[in-house]
Amino acid sequence: MNSKKILVTALILIAITTISYLFFARSHSDDTKKAAESERSMVTVQGDKLFVPPESPLRKRIVVAAVSNAAPDHTITLPGIVEADPATTVNIVPPLTGRLTELKVKLGDSVQSGQVLAVLNSADLGQAYSDADKARDALDLARRALDRGEGVNTAGANAAKDLEQIRSNYNQALAEFNRAEERLKTLGVNNDITARDGKSRQLLITAPVSGTVTALNNGMGSYINDPTVAIMTISNLDHVWVTANVPENQVAELHNGQTADITFDAYPGQNWQGKITSVSAVIEPDTHRNKARISFRNTDGRLKPNMYASIRLATAQKGKLMVPNSALLMNNDSVTVFVETTPWTFTRHIVTIGSEDNDQVSVLSGLNQGDRIVVSGGVLIND
Repeated sequence: MNSKKILVTALILIAITTISYLFFARSHSDDTKKAAESERSMVTVQGDKLFVPPESPLRKRIVVAAVSNAAPDHTITLPGIVEADPATTVNIVPPLTGRLTELKVKLGDSVQSGQVLAVLNSADLGQAYSDADKARDALDLARRALDRGEGVNTAGANAAKDLEQIRSNYNQALAEFNRAEERLKTLGVNNDITARDGKSRQLLITAPVSGTVTALNNGMGSYINDPTVAIMTISNLDHVWVTANVPENQVAELHNGQTADITFDAYPGQNWQGKITSVSAVIEPDTHRNKARISFRNTDGRLKPNMYASIRLATAQKGKLMVPNSALLMNNDSVTVFVETTPWTFTRHIVTIGSEDNDQVSVLSGLNQGDRIVVSGGVLIND
C-alpha cells in the first residue's frame, strides 16, 4: 500500500515539473521573439545599409544634419607662464668663500647698478691683500736692485750677465705685482693700504646691473663654501617673456611673428596682444613640449615671473569640413560616422579627423561637402 502511494506521489511531482518547464520555455521563447521583433522594428539591416522603419522609436531620437564648411583659421589655446628674460637676469656669485656678515637687500627689492648687496668676511680676501703687499715689496726691492746694477754697469764694474739676471728678477717681480693687482680688481677692491681701514677681510658684493631681487638663496650669518653657487639673482623685469608650452603635434603650426592673444589669471577680463619672437629649437625632455616665447614690455611691472597665462593662436585649418564631436563613433581603431543615403537609410563611413575647435572637429577625408550625417543618436544604431 505504501509503495503505491509513493509511486503516485512521484508521478504527480514529475507531471508538475514537466508542466512548469514547458510553461517557462514557452514564456522565454515568447520574450525572445518579442525582443527580436522589437529590434527588427527599430533598425533593419539591408546589406551595408541600416534602415530605420517608420514605426521605430529611434526616429524621434536620431538627429541628421548637413556637414558644414570649416573656417579658414583654426584657433588653438595653449597654457603659458611669465618668465624673466635670461638675457637680463644675473646670478650673483661670490668670488670667494667666507661668512655672510651683512645682507643689505630683501627678496623683491629693486636695486641699482653698483649698489652694495651683501658683505662677506673672507680669509681669502685677506690672503689676496697679503699677496699684493708681498708683490709690491718684492717689486720695490727688484727696482732698487736694477737701479744699482745699471749704475754699476755704467761705471764698468759689473758683468753684462749679472745685469741681465737683475733685469730678469725685476721683470718677474713686476709680473707678480700685476697679477696680484688684477686679482684684487677682479674681486672689486683695490690695493690702497690707507683705504682698508683695518677691513682687509671685508668683501663688498655689489650689483652689476639694475633690476629686482628675484631669488635669495642665503641668509645673514651663513657660510659660503661653494663660490660657484649664486647667493641671489637679479632680474631686469622691464622686458619679460610669456612662454607658451606647445604640444609636439602642434609645433609645425607655429612661426616667428605669429599673432597671439593672451589673458592672465591675475587680470581676468583683460586681453594682451603680442607676437611670437622665438620658437625653441628643442623639445623639453621632461614635458615633451616646445616653448614659444612672446616678448612684452613691462615697465609698469604688472607682469610678474611665474604668472599663469592662456595663449590663443590662429593657425591654418587643415580640413575643409567640420562635424560635431557627437557625430563621431569609435569602431576598433577607426573613427566612423553614419551618412544618410536616402531618408532614414544610413551607411557607415570611415573618416580621418584633424584639429578640434570647441565641440567641432575638422574632417580631412571620408566625407564630401553636402553629405548629411547623424549628429546625435548615432550610438543607438551603432553595431
